[in-house]
Amino acid sequence: MNRIKEVLQERGIKQTWLAEKLGKSFKIVNSYACNRIQPPLETLYQIAEILQVSVKDLIVDNKEEK
Repeated sequence: MNRIKEVLQERGIKQTWLAEKLGKSFKIVNSYACNRIQPPLETLYQIAEILQVSVKDLIVDNKEEK
């Protein structure tokens, strides 16, 4: 699970903007944001860099959810 959607909302950034910055389609970025698919680790690092957050801020600790 990831927190991409929450971080985008917190910062007032649209998924289309992130898709453009990543050079990926909106459909792929939307799939990442909605947790339908998880981004590859390299992409997760790119997203963190673009959003200027730590990779840890984009990841949900599944152990804490239980």
